[in-house]
Amino acid sequence: MNNRTKPFEHGHFAHCESGVMALMMRHYGLPLSEAMAFGLSGALMFAYLPFVKLGGMPVIAYRALPKAIIKGLRKNLGLKMKMQTFSRPQQGTTALNRLLARGEIVGAQTSVFWLPYFPPEMRFHFNAHNLIIYGRENDEYLISDPVFERPVRCAVSALQKARFVKGVMAPRGLLYYPLKVPETIDYARIIPRIIRKTARKMLKTPVPIAGIRGILALSRKIGKLAGEDRRYAKLFLGHIVRMQEEIGTGGAGFRFIYASFLQEAGLLLNNKTLQETSRMMTAVGDQWREFASLSVRAIRLKKERPLDFTALQKKLADVAHAEAAVYKKLLTLKA
Repeated sequence: MNNRTKPFEHGHFAHCESGVMALMMRHYGLPLSEAMAFGLSGALMFAYLPFVKLGGMPVIAYRALPKAIIKGLRKNLGLKMKMQTFSRPQQGTTALNRLLARGEIVGAQTSVFWLPYFPPEMRFHFNAHNLIIYGRENDEYLISDPVFERPVRCAVSALQKARFVKGVMAPRGLLYYPLKVPETIDYARIIPRIIRKTARKMLKTPVPIAGIRGILALSRKIGKLAGEDRRYAKLFLGHIVRMQEEIGTGGAGFRFIYASFLQEAGLLLNNKTLQETSRMMTAVGDQWREFASLSVRAIRLKKERPLDFTALQKKLADVAHAEAAVYKKLLTLKA
């Protein structure tokens, strides 16, 4: 695997971790779209975690935990990846500089809040933002951030701070890069296996706050907001929308990415079931967006107008049932 003389090419993607892995695989000679990187990782998920707080509100995750895309691709494609964390910031910066000096491109986990190239209105305390560092010039790193249209620069001191923040999902200076990338993938063998595993995870998890059961649990919580303080209820709805539409691409975004994966897989394997479920999943993504729009309208209602939590609960339950129908059909997929 020789990439050290090959110029790095930036790409603009919907999501940071899947975008980083697509860029890395492309750089090392394995052309993967973002959708294929996401789908093959098996990272599609849902979890409502009332006992884990972000800004005082429960975490609502629309995909598996950070690093799941990296680890999923490593397992499912047979990648060999080096992943390092560090106890001290200077130790992590020295390791990064050493890797860049020998011509590597390096993935890193960071905090959005401390990346100065993000516009102020887009900065928030999210500690699992992934990017690629592909060079250094004087006191600046050359960065390929997949959610930006063009490469950016970041001061050495600023990136170090972003890599070593404390709090939920603290990155601990995480760096990662491939040691071995396969030249080809046996799509006909691995695509059905990974898809069925994802469908089982969403449909049959025994955990009542994960998968389809997790979506239904969140819908029931929304129904109970009628008994809560109005201000808290609006903050809760706003938090759901933010987690869905702004943080890490969210519910609709990941469903659209997965729909693209199913479409691409269907074309690769000439499989009508995959093409049909791609259309179904696109419709699910539309329903997630409709739920977000209804929630925003409820948040904006004036004091004298009551909030219809029952309608919001029903809408989210309908989303859950529509998404479940996709996974049930995917379980029929044959190798």
